[in-house]
Amino acid sequence: MPTTLLWFRNDLRLDDNSALVAAIEAGADVIPVFIWSPEEDAGWPPGGASKWWLHHALQSLDSRLAEHGSKLILRHGNSLEVLRQLVEETGATQVIWNRRYEGPLRAVDMDVKRSLRDDGIAVESFNSCLLNEPHTVAAGAGQPYKVYTPYWKKVHVRAVEAPVEPALDRLQSRVTWPSSVALQEFSLLPKVHWSAGMAERWCVSEAGAHQRLATFLQGPIDDYHVNRDRPDFEGTSSLAPYLRWGLIGPRQIVAAVRAQCDESAEGPKVYLKEIYWREFAYNVLYHFPDTPNRPLRLEYESFPWETDAVTLKRWQTGQTGYPIVDAGMRQLWQTGWMHNRVRMIVSSLLVKHLLQDWQDGARWFWDTLVDADLASNTLGWQWSGGCGADAAPYFRIFNPIIQGQKFDPDGAYVKRYVPELEKLPTKYIHEPWKASAGLLEVTGADAYPSPIIDHQAGRARALSALAKFKA
Repeated sequence: MPTTLLWFRNDLRLDDNSALVAAIEAGADVIPVFIWSPEEDAGWPPGGASKWWLHHALQSLDSRLAEHGSKLILRHGNSLEVLRQLVEETGATQVIWNRRYEGPLRAVDMDVKRSLRDDGIAVESFNSCLLNEPHTVAAGAGQPYKVYTPYWKKVHVRAVEAPVEPALDRLQSRVTWPSSVALQEFSLLPKVHWSAGMAERWCVSEAGAHQRLATFLQGPIDDYHVNRDRPDFEGTSSLAPYLRWGLIGPRQIVAAVRAQCDESAEGPKVYLKEIYWREFAYNVLYHFPDTPNRPLRLEYESFPWETDAVTLKRWQTGQTGYPIVDAGMRQLWQTGWMHNRVRMIVSSLLVKHLLQDWQDGARWFWDTLVDADLASNTLGWQWSGGCGADAAPYFRIFNPIIQGQKFDPDGAYVKRYVPELEKLPTKYIHEPWKASAGLLEVTGADAYPSPIIDHQAGRARALSALAKFKA
């Protein structure tokens, strides 16, 4: 029998997997392969939380393949070299994969495709990651979009392809398999056991993704346009890490929303716009591949940041003295995820009140988020820094006190992640420094730090830095 190598990357699922469908339809034996090659990510290899997620996602994928008489072959090394080794070992005549869009990884894929074809191997690639691939979307005169709204107007009227369903009963497997390294050899799990909170929150599997989507569509989506800003209860889908590693695809999400919801209702409509915001992030990264390391608006390379390791550390560890910020940073450390509204609040404090470089924040999120996605992470941090596509103006400075009072009015979110303030009366929960010394002592809130900088002073300093930069 002819043999096809099916190269998995950030598409760790069987359902709605275009490359898998093509591999089955080719009528050959299919050898699923995953190659651990972090050195090919050009400065952005998966961080600690992402590696934890990846370990469990690979376990889950292998288990699903086993249900259909197949298995996942794991290898470590240069992608082209490993694929050539597998071709030689198995006699494979075809290699198939789903496309990636990050600049360095696109370069890897182009080199692999060209080299294997030169070797006489058939190579095909497909889309399973996006609704609209970046090369299919352009503004006037063929220029890429830098603003979300016109991008959304362009693409949201396009028909969305239906999810493709592989005929898994026709998945042909080998009688003899090539060797595979043990997953433990990738060393993806932390040596220090800091992942208990992530394990408690996340079910890392295709089934886990679809259960989370089903729960969201059974109620929370109806009020998503309001509750998406409330971190004190589950008002969002929390599907970002599943999308990041491809345990679910955007076509599946859109199809489920349209099948079960009134798409014209405000909640579903706003939620679908968030799916297209992710698409916009990929569009920007594809056309501007340097943005993970340089601002899209290059003039911001000379912005007068005041980099300070102690200040950065207090922010990273949730010790800024602003409860909504510290709750978010501690939620991130404990669960590998942070509510999106809180992401905006904590990033605003870092790059504006504290004048720390947006790239320091982006690197911390990259290491600690289970949904660390280069496109979304870059777009979000450049949005906060006022230096990217569709960015918020730098002079837009969130007040962390008002943000807390507005979006966590009872302090439930703060109390969940900042136990020092758990017994403090709600009226002081977002301004604990206003409580009397006696009240702070009796509630244990005196252990909580004072604000790292006064809000008004931080705002004035940020505006002053902006004025100097503009001068």
